[in-house]
Amino acid sequence: MAETKEVERPLSPHLQVYRPQLTSITSILTRITGNALIVAALLIVWWLLAASTSDAYFAVADAVMTSWFGDLVLTLSLWAVWYHYLAGLRHFYFDAGKGMDIPTAEKLGWGVIIGSVVLTIITLLLV
Repeated sequence: MAETKEVERPLSPHLQVYRPQLTSITSILTRITGNALIVAALLIVWWLLAASTSDAYFAVADAVMTSWFGDLVLTLSLWAVWYHYLAGLRHFYFDAGKGMDIPTAEKLGWGVIIGSVVLTIITLLLV
C-alpha cells in the first residue's frame, strides 16, 4: 500500500494567515447586533407582560429594567438599532451594484460605525 504524507498547512482562512478586513468585521457585527436585538426585544416583552400580570411581578421586572444593567442593555440596544439600520442601508446600496470597490466599501463601513455612535448619542440627548 502506498504511504501518504500528511501536508502541514493551516485551514483556510486561518487567523494566522487571514487578516480581518473592515468589511468582514462590519458584516459579522451586523449579524451580532441583529441577534442581540432579539434578546433586547424579549427583555422588553417580559417587562410588558409583567406589567399586565401583577404589581409584584412588575416591580421585579421594572427593577431589572431600571437598574444599571437594564440601562446598559437598553443603551446598547439603541446603538444596535442604529447600527443595524445603517448597515441595512449600506447593504441596499451594495445590492444596487454600487460602492463595491474597496475604498468606497471601507468608507461606507466607517460611516456605518461612526454614524451609529453619533445617532445613538443624539437620540440619548433628545430623550
